[in-house]
Amino acid sequence: METDALIPRHTEPFRSILVFGPPGSGKGTLGKFLSSAGNHCHLSSGDIFRSLSPESPAGKLYHNYASKGLLLPDEVTIQIWHHFVHGLIATNRYFPSQQLLLLDGIPRTLRQADLLAKYVKIEGIIVLEVPDLTVLIKRLQRRAVIEKRTDDMDPNILKTRMAVYAQDTTKLLHHYPDSLIFRFQADQKPLEVLRDILVRLSDLLAH
Repeated sequence: METDALIPRHTEPFRSILVFGPPGSGKGTLGKFLSSAGNHCHLSSGDIFRSLSPESPAGKLYHNYASKGLLLPDEVTIQIWHHFVHGLIATNRYFPSQQLLLLDGIPRTLRQADLLAKYVKIEGIIVLEVPDLTVLIKRLQRRAVIEKRTDDMDPNILKTRMAVYAQDTTKLLHHYPDSLIFRFQADQKPLEVLRDILVRLSDLLAH
């Protein structure tokens, strides 16, 4: 019996919510809460790439780019993402007919947004905003100490990352209809941010 007969490919677009926010804005905390309490599937680009075996073709390609501080080509990024999502389906960790897919870190470019369009049905876009950079820098430096992430200690590197995020995200948000975009102040306490999101998006998240 063919494997495809045992594990059929899901061909319908994945109902998705995009989550945008600068480093330290709380995307991971939000994703974990909504995936556990709301029974949705949170998927970050970092999780995908960290899960790649260094010996696999995709893993070798990723580490080759990452070692030079470069991002993977957009086509390859979406190809790896799509393969990973089907792996979640095949192992019963994501049920497309029952769950929303919370995408964190994808798309990162306009090209990725175009490539992603045939795979997802975007039902909302959550944008976490923190106007004061010092708040983000303090959060990241605190996290760096806890998680021993030395790249989050240098404030100049952090400011560069935030500038790149702001530039890329501005272009992406112009790509989508305003009616899909919901902005939230993420310089509050995590529970206050969650409260605001649940109040405004309860209908969408409850389905």
